[in-house]
Amino acid sequence: MVLNLWSTTLRMGSPPFRWCANHSRVTLNVYSVNIMEEETSAVPVPAIRLTYRHGDLQRALLQAGIEMAREGGPGAVVLREATRRAGVSANAAYRHYADRAALLGAVCDAAQAALASAIEAEQDALPMTDDPAANAHARFRAVGTGYIRFARAEPGLFRTAFSVPDNLERRGALTRAGQSGLTPFQLLETALDGLVDAGVLAPQRRPGSEFLAWSAVHGLATLLIDGPLRAAGSQQVEGITQRLVAMVDEGI
Repeated sequence: MVLNLWSTTLRMGSPPFRWCANHSRVTLNVYSVNIMEEETSAVPVPAIRLTYRHGDLQRALLQAGIEMAREGGPGAVVLREATRRAGVSANAAYRHYADRAALLGAVCDAAQAALASAIEAEQDALPMTDDPAANAHARFRAVGTGYIRFARAEPGLFRTAFSVPDNLERRGALTRAGQSGLTPFQLLETALDGLVDAGVLAPQRRPGSEFLAWSAVHGLATLLIDGPLRAAGSQQVEGITQRLVAMVDEGI
């Protein structure tokens, strides 16, 4: 029997290896065994599995949490299941999220950012006019319609968006913002300020008006996805939504 031992050094980036940010090269000791009997044959060298650092584990865990929230709301967000979906061990996940509450908080932020994007899309679709007052009214109402449409399109994320009781302490967090850099709460505040600037809302009526508008719209959204209105048809829902935002706009 003849035993050949050899060692080689391969630079990272050469096939079949992929670049790793922490190392510029890797050394592999490969053992090849040739057994010489009546005929010479080579014994296949077993494939060597390399351990590696996940490229963006935090993002992968967050994405898994978002999908779980989308499927089943805040109660479905479980850290162990997130690690399973990301293909990593629980110990690896703890470096980014200490527990379920930490992951749920991050998913809550992501859900609010998605809600902000939905409101922005509703506002962006509005036709602009030469009437500042009409534009201000339209942008304010779009906050409500975008809010309700998001709740119906993404009920799991909508429920999750308001599942962490932070008492508005993080209402301006950038992780909750849409493309404009504003959170859902800030988009509502900005729309109300626009009504004041356009001269259609008296400045003395502005303080606290965001809570009145939010309460009405959130209440309808909840009735539509979790209450007795969840069986209402699309046409009926659209009619109720438009009447509600008009009522809030005119009564604010």
